[in-house]
Amino acid sequence: MSDNSPATTTAHQVVVNDEEQFSLWPLDRPLPDGWRPEGTTGTRQECLDRIETVWTDLRPLSARRR
Repeated sequence: MSDNSPATTTAHQVVVNDEEQFSLWPLDRPLPDGWRPEGTTGTRQECLDRIETVWTDLRPLSARRR
């Protein structure tokens, strides 16, 4: 049985902020202030997989510069 709930069928995108923190955002909603598209779009799971691959250091950029 497949899961056709809105959470799995809605197109999403990976977004990133100036602190290089990543998030998942529905494509049909405007981005919140301070966030920009990272370039990856797809299913919720595809975007979560991308975030897991690229966001290896969870500290904000400002904390990594010290």
